[in-house]
Amino acid sequence: MDMGNREKYRGEKKRITVLGSTGSIGTQTLDVIRREPERFEVAALTCGRNVTLLAEQIREFHPSLVCCARKEDADRLAGEFPGIRVVWGEEGLIEAAEADCDLLENSLMGMRGLVPTWHSILAGHDLALANKETLVTGGHIIMDGVNEHGVRLLPVDSEHSAIFQCLQGNEGKPVRRILLTASGGPFRGWTREKLEKVTPEMALRHPNWSMGRKITIDSATMMNKGLEMIEAKWLFGVDIRDIQVLVHPQSILHSAVEFRDTSVIGQMGVPDMRIPISVALGYPDRLEACTEGLDFFGKHSTMTFEQPDRDVFKCLRLAEEASLRGGSYPVVMNAANEVLVQAFLDHRISFTDIMDDNEEVLVHHVSTGEPDLEDIVRIDRETREMVARTYLPKEV
Repeated sequence: MDMGNREKYRGEKKRITVLGSTGSIGTQTLDVIRREPERFEVAALTCGRNVTLLAEQIREFHPSLVCCARKEDADRLAGEFPGIRVVWGEEGLIEAAEADCDLLENSLMGMRGLVPTWHSILAGHDLALANKETLVTGGHIIMDGVNEHGVRLLPVDSEHSAIFQCLQGNEGKPVRRILLTASGGPFRGWTREKLEKVTPEMALRHPNWSMGRKITIDSATMMNKGLEMIEAKWLFGVDIRDIQVLVHPQSILHSAVEFRDTSVIGQMGVPDMRIPISVALGYPDRLEACTEGLDFFGKHSTMTFEQPDRDVFKCLRLAEEASLRGGSYPVVMNAANEVLVQAFLDHRISFTDIMDDNEEVLVHHVSTGEPDLEDIVRIDRETREMVARTYLPKEV
């Protein structure tokens, strides 16, 4: 991954746009910015419907532009903050992605992050990517755009940040495999029968990480790790068959790279998303610590590793298969998964239905070849409609 001119920001204050500033990653990003006022300023912020929190962020960080989902919320914010440009909807989100900044962090949830990512690349913005679905559905388009427009793409996911850090100083050296770690989620070691009784409340209790609701459910099904495998394939230019998932319950080793000579370089740290966020925001520098360090003689003294159970947690296998088949398979898988996860959170389907229905959707899908951006948006929409019509119980 070409990071371009390493001295680009040295000695300057970076203007940061945060797409999804009221979500889990967005609020933690603002925590990092808050600690470094001499280094960062906020250019633009976007949210969905949490305009109460967005208004608090506006008062603290004074962005030039903000975006929300609904016009009525935008009108209210415009009245409260007359000196700030307020936009709304999908067109407003694109305007925010194109607005002047030095670094855009995309922490939007799900497929919604793809089109803004593309527009930020066209605008020449360096990108801190926390939206894995961008690369899962449109990796071939995004990576071509990154290379063509000469922007930096800095990963924010803890695992991909770890891999990125392991590769620093080793660019061009042959990689034997990527070791992608997974906590195993709250149901590590459970049987299929036990999983059938899982409730949303149980699935949302992740043992290590504080994350948004959708990604927490994906972690519980291990779909999140499958999506991360596809993301790593695109970010680091490796065959997905050369990515090995290690279940590592302690979440101390965040991922590693094994080189041709079998040397393994890994990145360790406490499980706190502010660390990979600070790596992306501060690059090429490292920021002051925002959390405690590892306690090698106390609570962080043990690390264990296990094979993932691809039979019980078959979403991991489904993601690998979708990536290997290529074409529109990853788009369809991602769209189906987003609909099914939300249905589970709404108590409309069971936990195991997420995995079973994802498999059924992929079994019956016929790929349309390698899609362009318009194709991806269309296939995503059609898949969501089909899944809602075919796999979800009718609402009374």
